[in-house]
Amino acid sequence: MKKLMTRHGRPPGTTTFETGPAQAFGNVVRKLRMEQGVAQEKLAQLAGIERSHMGKIERGKHMPSLILILRIARALDCSSADLLTAMERLMPVMDSH
Repeated sequence: MKKLMTRHGRPPGTTTFETGPAQAFGNVVRKLRMEQGVAQEKLAQLAGIERSHMGKIERGKHMPSLILILRIARALDCSSADLLTAMERLMPVMDSH
């Protein structure tokens, strides 16, 4: 009898987060960064994360952890509450299931 192989991890193309909030957060970060005239690489350096990760956050491909949200807010000289409030305004209306 042939043994079935188990695939670990999630299937290609799936995420562990909702894309709507991630994209809205990324848009807010990009908008504030550009308004302040800060390069993405500089913002990443100020926040203590890699530039490629910052790019994925801005494109909504990664949802940052709470500590990264706090670091990004500090790097943008605003509060995390300001970032999240702006993100909520951009998010599509979510079902209340």
